[in-house]
Amino acid sequence: MKNNMVKIGLALVLVISLMGCGNLDVGGSGAASTLEKAKEEGKIKVGFANEKPYAYRDANGKVTGEAVEISKAIFKKMGIKEVEPVLTEFGQLIPGLKAKRFDVITAGMYITPERCKEVAFADPEYQIGEALAVKKGNPKDLHSYEDVVKNEDVKVGVMQGAIEIQYMEDLGVKKSQIKQYSDQPGVVQALKSGRVDAITMTGPSLTEILKAQGQEGIDVVKDFEQPVIDGKSVVGFGAAGFRPEDKEFRDQFTQELNKMEESGELLKILKEFNFGDENLPGDKTQEELCKG
Repeated sequence: MKNNMVKIGLALVLVISLMGCGNLDVGGSGAASTLEKAKEEGKIKVGFANEKPYAYRDANGKVTGEAVEISKAIFKKMGIKEVEPVLTEFGQLIPGLKAKRFDVITAGMYITPERCKEVAFADPEYQIGEALAVKKGNPKDLHSYEDVVKNEDVKVGVMQGAIEIQYMEDLGVKKSQIKQYSDQPGVVQALKSGRVDAITMTGPSLTEILKAQGQEGIDVVKDFEQPVIDGKSVVGFGAAGFRPEDKEFRDQFTQELNKMEESGELLKILKEFNFGDENLPGDKTQEELCKG
């Protein structure tokens, strides 16, 4: 009996101690959301694909770019003054978001139905088309992805995880024809060395990387035909992505983004990185784009 009373006493002491513990939250409902934590701390960690002009490190070592500056402007309006940028490979954005290595991802991240299964996207910041570069003189006579389909000997270089992979496969390009590289410089070097016959990425990305890497021995296909899939011309819409449980965060971000588009502030930032009026997202929403 004495032993039983001692056990009961110890159990009561343990329960009282736990009840007095301010950090205890048995149900987990007291945990601060990503948005609450960011506002409280005044900072947010954002994963950016290291892809110019979306996000890159300038000559002074500062991380800048279209996606970086838009994010900074929006977060500041939300009361989050500091953006901690993490430059990473494009293919690591979604895995890193899910693993909580960063709280938001952006930079060249198109909204697609497949990605919407893993990410809660804000409304798009821009719309943009594709581009193609080839060896000098275009010896394979490539002017579209369909031309790649017709010539199974052609190899195309592309960045890992990029939307262009899906576009080409949807049009019938074989997986064996698509060579993936971890970053843009690797893609360009593959063309220069002859490991691939062409490279593809968005227009602004191609312009910027060829400026940085040099265009010797390379031609940009001026009359490139934008891919048409299921009867629709393909145009990519880029946006910031959040974890599915952070929809409130996503919604507040979207509200500020839409205000910036209406005021002209969004276009002003886009133009700093060689985008134009034609790149504004217009009335497109993430709901519409997630449906496909």
